[in-house]
Amino acid sequence: MFLILIAFISSCDKSSSSDPEGEPDGNAPVAEHKIEPYGVNLAGAEFGDVFPGKFGEHYTYPNAEELDYFKNKGLRLIRLPFRWERIQPTLNESLDAAELSRMKSFVSAAEERGILVLLDMHNYARRSFKGTSYVIGGSSLTTEHVTDVWSKIAEEFKSYNNIWGYGLMNEPHDMPGSSTWFNIAQALIDKIRVVDTKTTIVVGGDSFSSAARWLLASDNLKNLKDPSDNLIFEAHIYFDNDHSGKYAKGYDAEACTPTTGVERAKPFVEWLNANGLRGFIGEYGVPDNDPRWLETLDNMLKYLKDNCVNGTYWAAGPWWPTYAMSVEPKDGIDRPQLSTLLKYQQTDPELCK
Repeated sequence: MFLILIAFISSCDKSSSSDPEGEPDGNAPVAEHKIEPYGVNLAGAEFGDVFPGKFGEHYTYPNAEELDYFKNKGLRLIRLPFRWERIQPTLNESLDAAELSRMKSFVSAAEERGILVLLDMHNYARRSFKGTSYVIGGSSLTTEHVTDVWSKIAEEFKSYNNIWGYGLMNEPHDMPGSSTWFNIAQALIDKIRVVDTKTTIVVGGDSFSSAARWLLASDNLKNLKDPSDNLIFEAHIYFDNDHSGKYAKGYDAEACTPTTGVERAKPFVEWLNANGLRGFIGEYGVPDNDPRWLETLDNMLKYLKDNCVNGTYWAAGPWWPTYAMSVEPKDGIDRPQLSTLLKYQQTDPELCK
């Protein structure tokens, strides 16, 4: 259980991350940590491949019962995936009133329960138009389009006390150039800070936010500038052989070991420590078909906790009772993965203060 009540505040400020040339100067700043909660992704609002789609048929939102369940378990951070196509059906136009109401209702229900929410735009640096996906940065889908929607979202949610952060984009990948995602992220930070100077901004890494590939794909993110000095960097970790989280084969066939998670986390965690930055693992998960996955998960979570890095498990949600990685209770019974997750409910108060 929590030793300290998680207050309704965003994460604390960090120190400057690097010298003007973008390289650590040999006296890298130390990030100022505070106790942070672990939690889960509550999936559903990002479901379906029909956009905007019909609520209740193509997609749904998590409910109050799920919030009560995870609060009672001591997991008080929810990453809420949502789709750009639904919150803003037409580029540069107003946010959709019905979708905004659903999102606000969820955030308010979480606020009433003392639960923090990370708003996660689950779009992979893309947007679909009539079945065709376009990458941000081209003539059809510009950086200005995505900064427009995020400025409007920030305007709507800046007054809430339980927004843990704005998750700019889930798993950007295969961008046109090595600096494309960096430039988009910087433009998003600049635009959001015009309307909201307080809420933490959570920046996912390139190459599907891979922690293992962080230095190759996302090292340049250390040079992002935030006038409010309040960024958290987000990576993802799965333990199957191709890092995808599909877990198409068994534990041995996926070449997993008890230390696979730690090994994949290290490049990201060491990068955070070297640059005095704060980090978060937005997705990790294992199937329920072999207890050895839980050992690998346990070892990784201990390593993260020892380094003041929190995270949210992938996933739960009202439409995933039989999903192999789900921690949605099934017929009122806790899923096998939950016992491991409940060992890690907050970062270490002795190390992260």
